[in-house]
Amino acid sequence: MLLDNKIAIVTGGGSGIGRAAALAMAAEGAVVVIGNRSADKGEAVCHEIAQAGGTALFHRTDCSVAADCEALVARAEKEYGRLDLAFNNAGMFHETLVPIHEMSLSEFDRGIDLNLKGIFYSMKYELAAMLRAGGGVICNNASIYGVKGMAGLNWYTAAKHGIMGLTKCAALEYAEKNIRVNVICPGNTKTPPLDAATGGNDELLTGIVPMKRLARSEEIADGVVFLLSDKSSYMNGGALNVDGGMIAA
Repeated sequence: MLLDNKIAIVTGGGSGIGRAAALAMAAEGAVVVIGNRSADKGEAVCHEIAQAGGTALFHRTDCSVAADCEALVARAEKEYGRLDLAFNNAGMFHETLVPIHEMSLSEFDRGIDLNLKGIFYSMKYELAAMLRAGGGVICNNASIYGVKGMAGLNWYTAAKHGIMGLTKCAALEYAEKNIRVNVICPGNTKTPPLDAATGGNDELLTGIVPMKRLARSEEIADGVVFLLSDKSSYMNGGALNVDGGMIAA
């Protein structure tokens, strides 16, 4: 049990990678507090975890709102006394590729508010809780587009590069406080947002993946568990690419 008796938060835990990570973390012994905008989806994942013999709690959270992130952490501390782990996963994805001069200001702001500011808000309150607990581990979800670019993915790429920078800064700021902060960089992964962008046609994206298939959410979740566990005890400020070889291409 790699995460036995750890109290963990998963943001965006109602579907896709967040759901897979919450299930995997619970299977490894963690008590999981799920933050998600959709109550129905978040509660459904908690039910799955409970049916498998684990413990989970849902708290409605919009990570683009700082007060929601603060309340999520406060709920974890109130219910379980501390916070040990966090997987900051909440985000949104471009459904269409739009060049910068055509990108609406409101859409750009909306993407940055959730994908970048949401990570900052989450870490701000999680780190404070982990200081109170005497230590902890954070895994942020970036993307391979946190280390490379793609035409049309402008705000998404900008936000994901920002997550990489926040992760490195946090790793340095808390290295002597028994807190580690790393980032996972998934490649093209079979999730509801990706299906919305492709219309469910996986072949639109598999051609640019050296392994010629999309990742399963469970494969990304395995990387998250590794980064949150003591198996990665000497990793801090690092990135784990789970991308079928896309960065190497």
